[in-house]
Amino acid sequence: MPRYRTRRSPVPSLAGSVLACGIVAALALPASAFAQQSQPTVEELARRLQAIEQRLGTAPAAGDTTDANGLADLDQRLRVIERKLDLQAEEAEAKAASTPVVSLSAAKGLSVKSPPPGDVELKFRGLAQADGRFYIDDDALPQNDTFLWRRAQLTIEGSWGPLLAFRITPELAGDSVTLLDAWADLRFSPAATLRIGKTKSPVGLERLQASGATELIELGFPSELAPGRDLGVQLQGEVAGSTVNYVVGVYNGTVDGRDAVTTNPDNHFEVAARVFVEPWKNDASALSGLGFGIAGSSGDKEGSGNNFLPRYRTPGQVQFFNYRSAVVADGEQTRWSPQAYYYRNAFGALAEYISSEQEVRLPATGARAKVENTAWQLVAGYVLTGEDTGYRGVARPNHPFTVGSAGWGAWELVARYGELEIDEDAFPVFADPNAVARRAKAWGLGVNWYLTGNFKLVANYTQTDFDGGAAAGADREDEKTFFTRAQFSF
Repeated sequence: MPRYRTRRSPVPSLAGSVLACGIVAALALPASAFAQQSQPTVEELARRLQAIEQRLGTAPAAGDTTDANGLADLDQRLRVIERKLDLQAEEAEAKAASTPVVSLSAAKGLSVKSPPPGDVELKFRGLAQADGRFYIDDDALPQNDTFLWRRAQLTIEGSWGPLLAFRITPELAGDSVTLLDAWADLRFSPAATLRIGKTKSPVGLERLQASGATELIELGFPSELAPGRDLGVQLQGEVAGSTVNYVVGVYNGTVDGRDAVTTNPDNHFEVAARVFVEPWKNDASALSGLGFGIAGSSGDKEGSGNNFLPRYRTPGQVQFFNYRSAVVADGEQTRWSPQAYYYRNAFGALAEYISSEQEVRLPATGARAKVENTAWQLVAGYVLTGEDTGYRGVARPNHPFTVGSAGWGAWELVARYGELEIDEDAFPVFADPNAVARRAKAWGLGVNWYLTGNFKLVANYTQTDFDGGAAAGADREDEKTFFTRAQFSF
């Protein structure tokens, strides 16, 4: 019996492949292969082929007069089946090449990527923080104990081709929706990316951390002097093998410790810059987790009210300093901040200092002064269960918490000490010494329980002592707080 060779489709369907192989084997095997069993006749093969054709939808039309018993007819019909399988494989490949890739995972959230080359991608991220705030021994200055949504953010970020990246993050917690991040990046190279829109100002080290990665629930004193998010344009990048990170930009300008308003309130701009170096980042040494740098900003401010002059808060989020209501900002504001961190295995530490100097004026008397306020802090943490920590926090526990099993997640102990000092030149003309404090010193202890890579529970105790701030030059009552947090992120 003659042999007939078939052409295999590149990616045939499983059913089609099995059927084709069965037909080829039936027609191509030599007679010796059937020596130990009854040899099928051409008529039987034709009937079996007809059944396959019916399943594939290639059966001959009714009334076809082709010789059903001839091998030439079987060969022709087999070629029809092969061609149909080829077309099905081509159609499957075309469909796969035009179908977006949708991915959902606990570590990376939800993402949608365009078909190859996959240079268009959307990523969806989320952060929810539910807090409990409790104030202890607050007899002189009572505060409200409360539960609240501290943050409820849904982030959409991604890339639109190799050049453009973007992020949009609304804040849903609170009484109204606000826009936190809204920027677009033009990625010319890793060493030069142009960012346009609303983003974090590049001054404060702790402020630049992700909101879900900070060691303690609320930020420390240096973040009260650093600007928050601002609108503008900045050039950023990494050079020297990613060991040097830089940012320089021009912004509308904002007051200490706050995000900028939606427009430029005084027609002045602010320049800010930061250089951060990690010399041993690419080494497998004990210094690989060391980074240090310096940041600063400069710009004029003219005006009165909360959009021009700051109000400083404690780690318990209670205001302890503000200028007199008649005082105006009238001149240059400059900030500078040396900063550093060190992370090694389960240990981490962060330190920063910041100075903020603002020219102020009292219109009623014409009195002027340059008021320089300063703050510093040291934060340290240790993961008791041995997981690595870093500037982005503890990524995920080695043994996630599971009911009824040995997994207990990751446990981290943290501590912080910091001070904020008001310039003596602010008193008594520009600030009331009987109403606001000259200095605040705070320490705090906390425990972070990472049940999984997406969920953690936090408890903090903080205590703040004051110099001044009460009538007749007395010291303001100490602030004692116990804060808790449940955080879910993806």
